[in-house]
Amino acid sequence: MRLLNLTSRLTIPVLILVILTEAAFAQRPVSQVPRQEKLLNGLKLLMWNDPAAPDVRVSVRIHAGSSFDPQGREGVMRLLANSIFPTPASREFFKEDLGGSLEIISNYDYIQINGTAKPSEFLTLLETVSQAVANPTIDKETTASLKKVQLEELTVLSRDLAYIADQAAAKRLYGSFPYGRPQLGTVESLERIDFADLLFAKERFLSADNATVAISGNFNGDLGFRAARRYLGAWLKSDKRVPFTFRQPDDPDTKPLEVSVAESKATLSRRIRRGVSRSDKDYFAAEVLSRLLTTRISEKGAVTVANEAFVLPGAIVVRGESAGPVEWPRTFTEDEVARMRAAVQSDYEKRSLADRWLDVDTYKLTSVADDATALQNIRVADVQRVVDRLLKNPEVTVIVKQGS
Repeated sequence: MRLLNLTSRLTIPVLILVILTEAAFAQRPVSQVPRQEKLLNGLKLLMWNDPAAPDVRVSVRIHAGSSFDPQGREGVMRLLANSIFPTPASREFFKEDLGGSLEIISNYDYIQINGTAKPSEFLTLLETVSQAVANPTIDKETTASLKKVQLEELTVLSRDLAYIADQAAAKRLYGSFPYGRPQLGTVESLERIDFADLLFAKERFLSADNATVAISGNFNGDLGFRAARRYLGAWLKSDKRVPFTFRQPDDPDTKPLEVSVAESKATLSRRIRRGVSRSDKDYFAAEVLSRLLTTRISEKGAVTVANEAFVLPGAIVVRGESAGPVEWPRTFTEDEVARMRAAVQSDYEKRSLADRWLDVDTYKLTSVADDATALQNIRVADVQRVVDRLLKNPEVTVIVKQGS
């Protein structure tokens, strides 16, 4: 009896210590720096383990987007993205069977698949996403079905005045440069695309060494690494990487362009000029500037200003509901810049840590930490410098209004 009591007295403190240790571990903040691995096929793997998270997320980013659409066959990369999970049933599986969700992102710079699931379904999630990305369904029937869906989306947008104005302005500014061509394609370009175009794009871009995988949430890191090697280790790498070697666009025609739309009941304007790339040292200054301009210019009417930065230099776009000229403010106060910098920082921090790290690979940034520091250090002089820089670029004006 004495031995039993002694054992009990020793065991209880040990159990309390274990419980407190586990609780402290669960409350420990997730590291900003992921575990980083690289598979033999060149695939980069980023992992954040958060025992307190309610789910687990797997993100696969392909570092090539609609910029690589062949000229005359715009819409190929969007179709390729949708071929990874081509049917409603394949997408509903994430909700119905895994207790999670599926998101497919396709833009000029990349294709990204985000899948989430309950922690207990982690291995099924990783296997499902891995198989779909490495071996998408590309055949005549699937391609025809995807083209039909994309045409329906395009038909709806073709009646949207804002879409018409944006596309007309981009084409006027960029010409045949990739950012001047629609990501969804056109009716004519989609008609030219067949499944062989998607197969070619798959072989060229959908490769292990042109991708980064980020796993975050409630999962075991060692198990995640072993599973990634098993499910993604056989994903083929490409013979060679595809660089961005596009010829820069010529200077645009700055004569105002009027676009008449018969059913239009409003007038929309777009004023657009070349901007900066995502990796440019002035990127965050341009972000702050776009908000400052929106605040200042919108006092004279409904106006928004957007800094649209890509892998290559993008544009700064003034969107309004008036055909009148827009005057850019030339001076700003420290208080104004501080408030807008805080707003940019708030939006930046709303993005997941995984997405910020994926951006480092896509845009060839120095690091997430340096990115955050660059934003925090923006001052009036930086904003003024980017104003002077952007105003040297020619401005394109497009007015969309009711036709006769």
